[in-house]
Amino acid sequence: MENRSPRHQAAPIELRLKRRFDAPIEHVWRAWTDPQALMRWFGPAETRQVLRAETDVRVGGAYQVGFSTEDGLEHYASGHYREVEPQRRLVFTWAWRDTPAEVSLITLEFTPADGGTELAFLQTPFVDQATRDSHDHGWSGALDRLASHLANPA
Repeated sequence: MENRSPRHQAAPIELRLKRRFDAPIEHVWRAWTDPQALMRWFGPAETRQVLRAETDVRVGGAYQVGFSTEDGLEHYASGHYREVEPQRRLVFTWAWRDTPAEVSLITLEFTPADGGTELAFLQTPFVDQATRDSHDHGWSGALDRLASHLANPA
């Protein structure tokens, strides 16, 4: 008699980050949705320049972002908005131009917190742990850049 236990799939590899910003939700939301704001902060810590920020913030709308890093490389990503609840929740697909088949989903949740805003970030799935770790580094640096932008919105 064969043992036919159900096959369990491994849980998808995901990245979860939480960050509190000393800025009202409206400002944090705008930083993610307004192309002019994105041009001032988007990209990991080693970003030299934001090259492109285009948004059409509505369900089904598309976005594109691009930046150059200190090593001289250019990086572009794009996707479509799946959920848009202004100043509450933003869900969009994410794919790098160089690896268009590797599509993940990013969910941002904006919550008032102690006079500022808490941002909960979730990105999933990743093809492997190394890709997830690379994105952890990139998004952590980007959130640091976002904090600086919100502190000095000039």
